[in-house]
Amino acid sequence: MHFKLIIVFNEDSRTDKIMDAAREAGATGATIINNARGEGLNQSKTFFGLTLDTQRDVLLFIVEEHLSRHIIETINNVGKFDKKPGSGMAIQIDVEDAVGVSHQINQLKSTVENEL
Repeated sequence: MHFKLIIVFNEDSRTDKIMDAAREAGATGATIINNARGEGLNQSKTFFGLTLDTQRDVLLFIVEEHLSRHIIETINNVGKFDKKPGSGMAIQIDVEDAVGVSHQINQLKSTVENEL
């Protein structure tokens, strides 16, 4: 079985919605890193030297490769990444090797077989 790593950078107010949607789309779980910062095309605005940033979360999903495209598209729709500049982004990377996911493989086998 082959996996992809989906990395999501999003506004913290949307994390729960993105997590719920990703699970519905086939993700079996994620690691969430809170309080991330980032800059996009335009730098953050300041007010008397204080940066006015929204809090960001980073979500890390290890997903089965046949489900990855559907999951990342779902995340994009819920996060409104293409509709609202600065709302976040998601990328996927091939995973060469993974350990600690054997307990998920049995569940994923039946899900992937139904998809194919």
